[in-house]
Amino acid sequence: MEIIDLFKQLLSFPSITPDDAGSLEFIKEYLEDYEALWFNKEGVKNLILYKKFGEGEHLCFAGHVDVVPPGEGWNSDPFEPIEKDGYIYARGAQDMKSGVAAFVQAAKETKEFNGTLSLLLTSDEEGDAKWGTRYALQELKRMGMIPDYAIVAEPTCEKEFGDAIKIGRRGSVNGVIEKIGKQGHAAYPEKAINPIHKVAQVLPHMAGVDLDEGDEFFAPSKFVITDIRAGMEVTNVTPGKLKMMFNVRNNTKTTMQDIERFVHKYFDGMNYSLQLSQSAKPFITDPDSKIVKLIDKAIQKVTGITPKHSTAGGTSDARFLAEYGVKTIEFGVKNDTIHAPNERVHKDEVVNLYRVFLEVIESF
Repeated sequence: MEIIDLFKQLLSFPSITPDDAGSLEFIKEYLEDYEALWFNKEGVKNLILYKKFGEGEHLCFAGHVDVVPPGEGWNSDPFEPIEKDGYIYARGAQDMKSGVAAFVQAAKETKEFNGTLSLLLTSDEEGDAKWGTRYALQELKRMGMIPDYAIVAEPTCEKEFGDAIKIGRRGSVNGVIEKIGKQGHAAYPEKAINPIHKVAQVLPHMAGVDLDEGDEFFAPSKFVITDIRAGMEVTNVTPGKLKMMFNVRNNTKTTMQDIERFVHKYFDGMNYSLQLSQSAKPFITDPDSKIVKLIDKAIQKVTGITPKHSTAGGTSDARFLAEYGVKTIEFGVKNDTIHAPNERVHKDEVVNLYRVFLEVIESF
């Protein structure tokens, strides 16, 4: 099977999170000479395929077969890939069955490798991600099989294929502040404690403020207020409580403790509570590491482009790999139609992505 045929086959599986729709069993059978491990829990399937070629280091390709629901506005069946003007249209075309097809085909064609080559595939990346890659890595650690390097084939390119890789990601900290006041009549403000008035005094010092200066790889960690609500939607009652929600996409210079201190600095003396949760931790892979240099050279060889090193965007399963000390990068096709109706990718990008991955394996 050629790379584009494999890609179209994967697109035909209606694998909406967390249902793999049979795609993982298909990949397992396609790579029949690889050892298979299944780590399934709570309706999520995780498949590890590995082959020990030699005694060298362990390189892992990671990705997800699940996709978001198609939604409305499609010009064709989202799970029947069609080709038009060189583009292939289907849900998951960019995010991220193109990446999965590319590394599956590269793994199938690999005959020699100085070490262990593996694939980590999950059906729960677009969902809660609780029982997906995170759970699979826990099991791999228990078995002593954590890889040395990983390439996550998420779509990373911006304007043209090959122009960007991700060598790190920002973390994400969510916060909820509840400011307690004293409800009262709007005509008698002196008898009430209006939490809106109290919070309004500190907002100019908090909203949109950079918590650090960033660095050459990361933008500053910014305090972004996402919701404020209080009161009963009437004009003659001042509220007794205000709730404010915020998010900080933090780099490696700002921790959850730093954010807690920042909030307390401005809410000190107020009657308030704070809840913080971290859904992702920031990470950075040394740009001089082996895996970054290898992917750079492979992209240059295939496309003639020198990719920029980025940490922009949301989160991905790369964060879980990085927590185990795996030197992790991300590289895939362009990401201009991900999660949108009529998601598409140019077939040349898929072919070149496969060629890049094959080059990395051969030069590893």
